Amino acid sequence: MSKTRSAPDIWLIFSILALLGIGMVMVYSAGAVVGFHAHGDSFYFVKRQLLFAVLGLIAMYFTMNTDYWVWKKYAKVALLICFALLVIVLIPGIGAVRGGARSWLGISSFGIQPSEFMKLAMILFLSKLLADRQKELESFVRGLLPPLGIMGLAFGLIMLQPDLGTGTVMVGASLIVIYSAGAQIRHLVSLAMVGVVGFVGLVLAAPYRLARITSFLDPWSDPLGAGYQIIQSLYAIGPGGFVGLGLGMSRQKYSYVPEPQTDFIFSILAEELGFIGGMTVLLLFLILVWRGMRVAMTISDPFGSFLAVGIVGMFAVQVIINIGVVIGLMPVTGITLPLISYGGSSLTLMLTALGILLNISRYAR
Repeated sequence: MSKTRSAPDIWLIFSILALLGIGMVMVYSAGAVVGFHAHGDSFYFVKRQLLFAVLGLIAMYFTMNTDYWVWKKYAKVALLICFALLVIVLIPGIGAVRGGARSWLGISSFGIQPSEFMKLAMILFLSKLLADRQKELESFVRGLLPPLGIMGLAFGLIMLQPDLGTGTVMVGASLIVIYSAGAQIRHLVSLAMVGVVGFVGLVLAAPYRLARITSFLDPWSDPLGAGYQIIQSLYAIGPGGFVGLGLGMSRQKYSYVPEPQTDFIFSILAEELGFIGGMTVLLLFLILVWRGMRVAMTISDPFGSFLAVGIVGMFAVQVIINIGVVIGLMPVTGITLPLISYGGSSLTLMLTALGILLNISRYAR
C-alpha cells in the first residue's frame, strides 16, 4: 500500500459541506414552530444542531488527517466499549427513555445514543476481521459465522431498547462489508431467508410494528392512528410542486407532521423547496455515495477498501430508509436523514465516519 498522501477528495468535501449547510437551514425552518411551542425558543433546535455540527466538523478534521490504518489497532477496543454501553443503556435509572426506546445515556436533554456509535465500531471491526481473514470467507463456519454472530449480538442488544431503525442500518452496512469481502452468495441467500423469518417474528412480537407494516401498505385504513405519519408526510410533499411554497412557508410543520425536524425533515424540505430542492439533496447524496465507492474501489489496502464500503453503505442505507419512509415506500422506522436531520449523536458520528472516508481518499489511486 502506498503511503503517499494527497489531498482529500474535493467532491466528497463539497457534498458533505453542502448537505450540512442545507441541513442547518432546514433544521431551523422545520423545527422553529416545535421549538417555540415546546421550549419557548424558535432557535432551540438549530442552536443545538450548530453545536453538534461544530463538534462533528472538528472530529471530521481530526479523522481526515489521521491515517486510517491507525483505527485498525483500536477496532476491537471500540467494539467492546460500544457493547458495554449497549448493556449499560438498558439498565433502568441509567438509560433514558425517549420516543419509547431506552436508547440514551446522558443528563437532561443532552445525551448520546450508544447504538449510533455501534454502527461505526461494527464497520471498523468487521473491516479489520475480514481483511485479516478474507480467504476464510469461503467457509461458512470459520469465515462467515463469526462476523455474523458478532453482528447478530449487537443487533439483539439494540432491539432490546428497542431501536429497529438503527439496528437495520447497522445490519445493512455490515452485510455490505461482508459481501464486498467475498462472502459466498449461496451463504448470504440462505441467511437472508432466515433473516426474513426472524423479521416476521419481530414484527409479530410487537403489535406497534405490525401496525406500522399495515399502515405502510394502506395508511388510509387508519388515518388518525398508525397511518397518520405517512399521510401527513405525503400532504407536505404534494403541495410543494416543482419550486415549493418557499423557505419557511411550510404548513405541515404546524403540529401536523410528527418530528418535522428529525425523521420527517425531508417532507418539510420538499414542501418548502419543491421538486428542485428535493432533487438537489438527492443529487448531493448520490455524489457522496459515488465518490465514496470510487475511493473503495481504488484503494489498494483491503482494510481501507472494506472500511470505505462500510461507511458509504451506512450512509446510503440510512438515506434510503429515511426517504423511503417519508414518501410512503417503507414502514415507519424512526431514523434520521444523514447530515440533514436534527440529532447530535447521529450528526457527530456521521461526520466522524466521513472524515475517515476522506482520509482513505487521500491514499486512493
